[in-house]
Parts: sequence; structure tokens; C-alpha cells
Amino acid sequence: MRAQINADLKTAMKAGDKQRVGTLRLINAAIQSAEIEAKKELDDAGVLAVMTKMVKQRRDSIAQYTTGGRPELAATEQAEIDIIEAYLPKQMDDAAVTAAIAEAIKETGAASPKDMGKVMGVLKSKFAGQMDFQKASAAVKAALG
Repeated sequence: MRAQINADLKTAMKAGDKQRVGTLRLINAAIQSAEIEAKKELDDAGVLAVMTKMVKQRRDSIAQYTTGGRPELAATEQAEIDIIEAYLPKQMDDAAVTAAIAEAIKETGAASPKDMGKVMGVLKSKFAGQMDFQKASAAVKAALG
């Protein structure tokens, strides 16, 4: 995955696409920072986790910029999200998330909110990068509660 990002960075530099170059450099910097913190090279799952976190941070920023009356900054953040998401697996729709949660509950035998950690563990191992775990957490809580 890193090789693809670096190849795309070179292509964007040659094309003069400043927005894309800047975003790809941010991705590389975030990956490098995570590797330094972990004291080892990240595998593709680690890179996905870093990029998912970057998207989440930008969504939070968009919400703040929108409420703060700064639509131009929100648009810049959205453009970065679009570039980052091109490297992430396709996100599951609501019906697929609901089905995955029901399957995980059945698989773990979860019966109460105390079992929520087990269910979330199964979901994270199977669907990393494919679903918004904050929304999934709320859905699991509702299903078990």
C-alpha cells in the first residue's frame, strides 16, 4: 500500500496537482510517525488504521469549520478525505453493517451490554477500514441493551 501511495505521489508531482501532493505527503508523514511510535514498520492493516484515523480527524474538522462559518476550510478538508478514501476499502452500507453486527452477536453469544467488547472485537478484526466503528458501537449497544 505504501508503494502505491509513493507511486501516486510521484505521478501527482509530475502532474502539478498540489492538493493531491500535499495530501499524499500528509499520509506518508502520518504513517512514518505511527511507525516511529510503534518502533516497527507498519503492515497494510496498520496503514489502513492510520488512514482511517486521518479521515475521522478531517470529518471532525469539517463539523467545526461548518459551525464556525468557514466553508472554504471545510471544502479543503473534504477534498483531503476524498483523496485518502481512495486508498481505503469500500465502506459498508447501513444494511451490511446491521447484518454484520447481528452475525457478530450470534457468533459471540452476546446477550447483554457487558458483552459489547467481544462483539466489537469481532467486528474490528473482520471489518477493519470498512465500517465506522463509532456508529457500529452505538448500534451494538442498542442491539444488546
